[in-house]
Amino acid sequence: MKYKMYDEMMEQPDSLRKTFESEKETMDEISKLVSEVNKVYLIGCGSSISTCYSVRDAIRMSSTNINIEVYTGYEFYYNKKLVENEDSLAIFTSQSGETADTLASLRRANEFNIPTVSISNEPESSMIKEAKTPIVTRCETETAILGTKTYITQMACLYQILFAASDYEAKDELLSQLEAMPDLIEELLEKTEYENKLLAQDFKKEDIFYCLGSGPNFGLAYKLAMTMLMEGAIKHACPEYSAEFRHGLIERAEKGVPIIFLKSDFESDEITQKAIDFSENLKLKSIIYDLKDFADVDKLLSPFVFVIPLEWFVYYLAHYNGEDPGATRHIGKVRY
Repeated sequence: MKYKMYDEMMEQPDSLRKTFESEKETMDEISKLVSEVNKVYLIGCGSSISTCYSVRDAIRMSSTNINIEVYTGYEFYYNKKLVENEDSLAIFTSQSGETADTLASLRRANEFNIPTVSISNEPESSMIKEAKTPIVTRCETETAILGTKTYITQMACLYQILFAASDYEAKDELLSQLEAMPDLIEELLEKTEYENKLLAQDFKKEDIFYCLGSGPNFGLAYKLAMTMLMEGAIKHACPEYSAEFRHGLIERAEKGVPIIFLKSDFESDEITQKAIDFSENLKLKSIIYDLKDFADVDKLLSPFVFVIPLEWFVYYLAHYNGEDPGATRHIGKVRY
């Protein structure tokens, strides 16, 4: 049986192509603004804040000159340190453009006369209409709650804007690989389905998953736990930075506990490997996604690569438990 999420996953490459074709000029304008301000705020909720976490950590790992702060919607709204006309830029991310927390924060930024950018998939949404500079991801309608094509296009926009404004020494190659990402995703959609279908069959009876990643992979680990596993597969899940393994999870690491590791050979993945070694010594059910097994790209682009096999894993995990991976019980796609 094919669920709606299946079609939306397969539409990811074309959604990326259409978004860059339509919005690249606007993204270049925003990149110039980023290079002129002292601070960039990234604001979102759910899958959208996970894209903010990933690009923030990717920028920080590249030792660039951009000062980034990430907030959830209402954390930004209640931020008492905002200053009217401050030398900053606020970028708001929302699939629907109607997320209540994020929309309230956008309006607050406008009140403080802070330049605002909205990245959303709905051209008639409040956030697109009210931001000073809107970017519309070209995904057409998305119904699956997890966010597949909207997630990957939104993250691509953030990477394009921020790395184009950065002084990262390898940014030209990274941006070239980002431009070629649709072709790689098409390949990954085809090549990673079967293996992750089998993996889902093996883990269908598990009730809780821990999701670990370092650097930009933490943002994806957050999405994997918060929206993909909990909302999509109806499993308990917890995301952690790899370095936090020893500060809590290590005491719950017992034989049979499933932990998903995202590993890209970052310097900080020295700690990820220590957590993997510890878990394997205790015979935990380690699921390891290693970048070198999937693609030869700049490590900072890891989330774009890992999300595809993870989508297949969650898709079939939900299916084997009698769940529609795109449906929800208590929340809607647009607002709550």
